[in-house]
Amino acid sequence: MSLPIRYARSGDLFIAYTTEGSGPPNLVVTPGNFFHLEMAREWPPLARFMERLASFSRLIVLDRRGTGLSDAMYPATTLDDAMDDIRAVMDDAGAEQAVLMGGAEGGPTCMLFAATFPQRVSALVLYGTFPRRLQAPDYPAGYPPEQQDWILRVFEERWGRGPVAIRTVAPSRADEPAFRSWYARVQRYSTSPGSAIAWYRLSGEIDVRSVLPSIRVPTLVIHRTGDLIVPVEHGRYLAAQIPGAKYVELPGSEHFWFEGDSDTILAEVGEFITGVRPTPVSDRVLLTVLFTDIIDSTRRAAELGDRRWRDLLEQHHRAVRSALERFRGREIDTAGDGFLATFDGPARAIRCALAITTSVRDLGVELRVGVHTGECEVIGASIAGLTVHIGARVAALAGPSEVLVSSTVKDLVVGSGFLFKERGRHELKGVPGEWQVFAVIEENRS
Repeated sequence: MSLPIRYARSGDLFIAYTTEGSGPPNLVVTPGNFFHLEMAREWPPLARFMERLASFSRLIVLDRRGTGLSDAMYPATTLDDAMDDIRAVMDDAGAEQAVLMGGAEGGPTCMLFAATFPQRVSALVLYGTFPRRLQAPDYPAGYPPEQQDWILRVFEERWGRGPVAIRTVAPSRADEPAFRSWYARVQRYSTSPGSAIAWYRLSGEIDVRSVLPSIRVPTLVIHRTGDLIVPVEHGRYLAAQIPGAKYVELPGSEHFWFEGDSDTILAEVGEFITGVRPTPVSDRVLLTVLFTDIIDSTRRAAELGDRRWRDLLEQHHRAVRSALERFRGREIDTAGDGFLATFDGPARAIRCALAITTSVRDLGVELRVGVHTGECEVIGASIAGLTVHIGARVAALAGPSEVLVSSTVKDLVVGSGFLFKERGRHELKGVPGEWQVFAVIEENRS
């Protein structure tokens, strides 16, 4: 989604920003070193993260001066200038008061702003940030000077030639070509090598430790234990020095807040600034669902007795899981004697269903199987939505060792060689309209 770019005048410069959502509250996000308001939306996890923030706030995101679509600056800006930019954006957006959210290099500016202008800050959220980047005799958490020098050399030698520091900011994405390409472009478009070096050198001199006790607004500090860019000791220090700060330490090594378990970060931020923990927003994807159910399972269990029935169920489960693995199915749930699985293609789901009914028949078991394709809500490891209900209702119509599919599935596997027989139109309980179903007769392999 492309958002309109707005500009706020801050002294002689113009600061680019976007707004979305309605609030209250206003939530002003100040990113770290490298950001570009338009290119940020090209990476789906980051776009979703911003959309989620906007679902419980009026979200205001700015390109720091010298980066992205804001005016360039050289040499580097001061913290006073950076605070002026936040104030200019808030004024231009009509936000008299706002929650400030700062990550990495954006954090110190937000801390200083909150201490200096508490009447304009309703709350402060700090993620993966620091009060001082470099080590000091009384601050061992920072980088040693030689590490800072090495980083500056890397900027000078590699800027624009590939994504810099990708294995430390997003380890799980480091080998994904799409992410590498996007991240390299964000770095190139966000700023020039000279500006990047100037700002990074300045950020090494920043030290806002002395202002932390003066922060009197509600503060949330979030840090991941394995962050390689900003070690967790920084977050622990902030939480200990800011009066009344709430500290949330999360597992993981992703530095970017939109990677890894971003849902937990969003939930913590949402609850902190609104008082209500947001319900996780599910992803919606097209999936083929497969339901299986043992025919007359209650009667068979009574005939066999508990131990023999349990042994039979274990053999049944092994057979089903073997077929799922063979046809790239994903087991979602096992409720008693039935399975729910998903596939990324309907033809594989049908072939899996036929293989399952054949293999369990050798155990003296007959299944009813239903297959349907549609949009599902993916919520963690589970799925939900109308597609799931339709698949279950289709399966309930099947006879012994019969695989029934919806007309949607039949239409999607044209050319796959399957033969079908009509099984009529049916009203499915809890599902609008009538649905035509078909029995899979066989797969024509000629």
